[in-house]
Amino acid sequence: MSNEKSAPVDRSQAVALIIFVLGLGTLLPWNFFITASQYFNERLSQDITSNGTSGTSSKDYSYDSWMALLSQLPLLLFTLLNSFLYQCVRERVRVLFSLVGIFLLFSLTAALVKVPMEPGNFFAITMATIWFINMCGAVLQGSLFGMVGLFPSRYSTLFMSGQGLAGIFAALAMLFSTLGKPDQSSAALGYFITPCVATLGTLVCYLLLPRLKFADFYLNRHQPDKVEEVLLESTEKNKKDLEANGKLSKLEENQERSSVLAVFKKIWLMALCVTCVFAVTLSVFPVITVRVKTVYVNNAEWDKVFTCVCCFIVFNVMDLAGRTTPYIVQWPSKESRWFPAAVFSRLVFIPLLMLCNVQDSKLTAVFSHDCAFVVIMALFAFSNGYLASLCMAYAPQLVRCKDCEAAGSLMTFFLVLGLAVGASLSFLLGKLV
Repeated sequence: MSNEKSAPVDRSQAVALIIFVLGLGTLLPWNFFITASQYFNERLSQDITSNGTSGTSSKDYSYDSWMALLSQLPLLLFTLLNSFLYQCVRERVRVLFSLVGIFLLFSLTAALVKVPMEPGNFFAITMATIWFINMCGAVLQGSLFGMVGLFPSRYSTLFMSGQGLAGIFAALAMLFSTLGKPDQSSAALGYFITPCVATLGTLVCYLLLPRLKFADFYLNRHQPDKVEEVLLESTEKNKKDLEANGKLSKLEENQERSSVLAVFKKIWLMALCVTCVFAVTLSVFPVITVRVKTVYVNNAEWDKVFTCVCCFIVFNVMDLAGRTTPYIVQWPSKESRWFPAAVFSRLVFIPLLMLCNVQDSKLTAVFSHDCAFVVIMALFAFSNGYLASLCMAYAPQLVRCKDCEAAGSLMTFFLVLGLAVGASLSFLLGKLV
């Protein structure tokens, strides 16, 4: 009887729910800091004088650009170091250390909401927090991706869906905090307490997972490679017979993995495409998009939630829609020339968003109405999720089964590289607008 047939049932879909929550928990650091852009920018614009009074700071701290860059650099670094780190430190230690670190850093951020502080010091502490919390997030994400890979494929889909909903979760937390609290300080405090509770929930879910029979079965299952079993169990005589028939050389040839360079030569176009997709996205989101203001300036209630709704909620909902669409249709195909054309056509979103109703812009607003901004943002976000998902799905199809893991690792690296490149470009584009 095979392992699959003897596997216990996932009762009440408890394991599925836990893996979904774990996926959501991995991207809380990135999403909660990016969605709180308005709070951090307003806080950095308030100068605290020596006698404790507040004024207006003239210094531009470029919070959005620095936040994006310092969020992606730890991810890039730990993507490069993952094989060394993951071999030296047990998965359980990595995950628990990461979740505790994320919880403590979110708690620090929540505590600082009520602490008056000079903008320069506040900026330095915030940037250090962003670096270390995303370092923990990078270790957590890599560790959980490896763990979820031990389960049937639908659990990987659930994990990715949880990650996709993390942005919506953060945006809704900001919306409800803003609507429910009369002043910005109380709203920010309620907002940053939310990921503290969510991180504790993620920690409890992780500790509970091995106690469930279904999870325990897959986490402790060992499946030796069939080719290795054939070779190990063969006697010298059988080996000679296999060699004589030419079968052993074929088995060994199938067992050998290609070099990283050989794999890259097969997937270079997909790697370039996924880098371009995320470079375009991070170059303008959120550094440009959070500066877009509503034309209905006299409507105070709408003005207060405009950025949260039209920038973050629209982006995250449409990005999630784009990520799930490849399950229904995949066009253009991986062989089509239209695919790289579609990826590079996203460059048009950079000038389109720069020509929206951006506050204090040096450019004339062409798409000044709120509806125009929402439509552009929706297309921008959908194309990001859709094309990025196609890139990640197509790359393993271009190599042999044995090389799929290497292809996946390379694509992850180039995805993160695209995020880092986009965050770097955001400094320049932020100055141009």
